[in-house]
Amino acid sequence: MASSVPGPVSLPASRHDLNTYWGRVKHCAEISDPTMLLNSSKDIEDARRMVWDYKNGVTGKMTPELWRAKRVLDSAIHPDTGETVILPFRMSSCVLSNLVVTSGMLTPNLTTAGTLFWQVANQSLNVAINTANGNKSHPMTTQQIATSYSMAVTASCGVALGLNAIVPRLKSISPATRNILGRLVPFAAVVSAGVVNVFLMRGEEIRKGIDVTDSEGKTWGHSKSAAFNAVGETAASRVINATPIMVIPPLILVKMEKMGLFKGKPKRVEILANIGLIFSTSLIALPFALAIFPQKREIAVEKLEPEFQNLTDSKGNKINTLYFNRGI
Repeated sequence: MASSVPGPVSLPASRHDLNTYWGRVKHCAEISDPTMLLNSSKDIEDARRMVWDYKNGVTGKMTPELWRAKRVLDSAIHPDTGETVILPFRMSSCVLSNLVVTSGMLTPNLTTAGTLFWQVANQSLNVAINTANGNKSHPMTTQQIATSYSMAVTASCGVALGLNAIVPRLKSISPATRNILGRLVPFAAVVSAGVVNVFLMRGEEIRKGIDVTDSEGKTWGHSKSAAFNAVGETAASRVINATPIMVIPPLILVKMEKMGLFKGKPKRVEILANIGLIFSTSLIALPFALAIFPQKREIAVEKLEPEFQNLTDSKGNKINTLYFNRGI
């Protein structure tokens, strides 16, 4: 993100009001825009240079070009390290990276092998995104990442296979309801594993705390309270993000099947319809889901540890609010 570029002059967080939900929706729509993937390494470096000039007083006005430069960095740069995130794991790649695995998981009438394959693929992608975009106050070791990955895969596969075995045996409900519940099994598996994944992958942050900064960007130390808030909100956001993308398309597909739209047509027609529904739902719903919790969070110092209670800024004023990067 542009906030990682050093300089004494503060850069506006967004051209939109991030204190409002609608403002965050518009901001998230910009940074998750797949067209941002078309920016080359040179485009990113040019954007970094423009932002550096502004933050170091070389230029003193927010121009349309500078706003675009900030957008380029926000969609491709890690806010803690300032490094370029690997392309498939950037915010701007969320829709496309998840399209393949989500389409696979939501394929109707998957075999046991297919269920296992797509759940493993989904958790592999989740771990990669977590590692690339998580708060970097305490990087995880390879062993910790492997353990978290193994447990998340076990959780997702266990829930998926377990529910796939249970749903057909529910004789007290109608066949139509069983069909709908069967289509929602991947959602239950993804949500449960996603929450497990977040807390395991970022457990080190909860144990040791994450960086908290003031409004001037000065780091005042590590806070476990801030870390618990960051990880908890991220876990909640996983549920919120997955809900529209993994619930709306299968329900619409079931309705289309009832209407006989796929009757007598090749299987690929239904597959393409499924992919199209997932893609369009992702484009529309993702910014609304991402905007639930701001990326940069503020927290009152009284909610933090005792060592943060009596801080003063460079002007000698008491600091009442500190900030932390929530991660994704």
